Amino acid sequence: MKKSILMLLSVIVVSSCTSKKEQSAKAPTRVMTEVVSTARSLGGQTYVGMVEEREATAVSFTGMGVIKRMLVNEGQSVAKGQLIAEMDDTQARNLLNGAEAQMTQANDALERYKMLHDNGSLPEVQWVEIQSKVAQAKSQLEVARKNLADCRLVAPVSGIVGKRLVGAGETALPSQAVVSILDISSVKVKVAIPEAEISGIGANTSSKIKVEAVNGSFTGGRIEKGVQADALTHTYDIRILVANGERKLLPGMVASVSFGSEKSEVQSEKLSVPVTAVQRKADGTLFVWTVAGDSTAHRTTVTTGETAGNRIVVTTGISDGNRVVTEGYQKLSENTKVVY
Repeated sequence: MKKSILMLLSVIVVSSCTSKKEQSAKAPTRVMTEVVSTARSLGGQTYVGMVEEREATAVSFTGMGVIKRMLVNEGQSVAKGQLIAEMDDTQARNLLNGAEAQMTQANDALERYKMLHDNGSLPEVQWVEIQSKVAQAKSQLEVARKNLADCRLVAPVSGIVGKRLVGAGETALPSQAVVSILDISSVKVKVAIPEAEISGIGANTSSKIKVEAVNGSFTGGRIEKGVQADALTHTYDIRILVANGERKLLPGMVASVSFGSEKSEVQSEKLSVPVTAVQRKADGTLFVWTVAGDSTAHRTTVTTGETAGNRIVVTTGISDGNRVVTEGYQKLSENTKVVY
């Protein structure tokens, strides 16, 4: 009986030890990794942008009146000086006829009184008054002529009609836009850049732009940087000038933008990792977690260089082909088994 009890106890102890050993063997920690390569560009971040016209001109009448004809449509090319719209000019013509009649009357009076003035029979005060009336009539005639000319709206610049805001039969108000004319001989691509990355972009930073709508890729030109951040998103607007000789790019198209560095040829030969992958020890030295061939994680001391966007150059400590942990490193300790 005692032997049976002892045998049963020994079995329980052995199974208990086996269970503890099984529990002590931790499952591998899941992490995300990246294989370091010199082929990876520091400027690899891609941004979403929007195509804008180089310049937009709102064209309007200077006076109020009913539009008689609209001669252009949206998307139509117009040349500088081309007639865009006409306003009902009945009133303007009547005013011009009246001004011309007054001018004729004033000139006739001037000729009659000039003979008296030359003979010394006309007081000087009356002669000055006659001259003043002629000048007033001339001024009114010029105003009437301009009012009639302003009933014809012509394009001040060449471009594409963006929007037609009024139609025939509608009343146009002074300075109310009738059409907008867009200059798209070159365009600008507007991109919102986070404040942490704006310092890495200069006026001459190279860029590549892809526009799916036209299935094309374009090389960006000079960059205009905004100096005021959006209060909600903390981003800065930049605008990239892009040649558009064939006028394929139209305002409103969505673009994918990637930036190179002003020293892209040098930086392309350097190793880089995400900024967040670099950790700092208590003594101030920097390290990254690398994964060995047996899938164990190890602290690897590194030294770093310049940053570009969300990446940082690693000058020593790792080499081409090393696998670096980029996410999940908070759960690691030396020799931890990982899966990725």
